[in-house]
Amino acid sequence: MSPDHPLTLASRSDAPADLTVQVPRFYTDVRPPARSSYLPRTRWQHMGGHEVWTRAALSALKAHGKPLVDLVPGDIETWCPAYKTATDQTRGAFWVGFLSALAKHESTYKPWAVGGGGRWYGLLQILPGTARGYKCNVGSGQALKNGAANLSCAVRIMAVTVPRDGVIYGRGGRGVAADWGPMRSAAKRRDMAGWLRGQNYCKPVNATRPKERP
Repeated sequence: MSPDHPLTLASRSDAPADLTVQVPRFYTDVRPPARSSYLPRTRWQHMGGHEVWTRAALSALKAHGKPLVDLVPGDIETWCPAYKTATDQTRGAFWVGFLSALAKHESTYKPWAVGGGGRWYGLLQILPGTARGYKCNVGSGQALKNGAANLSCAVRIMAVTVPRDGVIYGRGGRGVAADWGPMRSAAKRRDMAGWLRGQNYCKPVNATRPKERP
């Protein structure tokens, strides 16, 4: 074979490089941002799927539920003394804890629960018509049995009623009491508020610091 044959040229070290295909020199990292591992304490932690519910509620509070996090309700001292000076993350923790405390009295944490003779559905017993009225992404009873979707809808509803009335609970069906019956019971409100005040995200900073040794 002649030294000048094309095949010989291609194999020689002094042959011109093939520039038709080049390996890119730079790469773009398209991995999604790491998900926060923080999960606030809730009353539904004994239920299967509770982490999904908590994460869904936290996500909703960062989106359509942001008005709740931005607001300082007029009666917040009753529910969460540390809330006024808390960060957005800690305020979000309170609202998730609040949802879980309300779920105890609405459905005993059962996402499949149906009450009111087939009228109310899911963790927070939402009426499909109410869900549609507030433009939730779920508008049927079956869809409201999805725990994460039910909570996201509840956040959407509360993000309207609580800022509108300026309180979590107000007489005459104001605040959360506009849509959730347990809030109209003094005994159930005491149970909910008592549990919430006992959580780290609701305790004043001086109450959570370890005491100095004598």
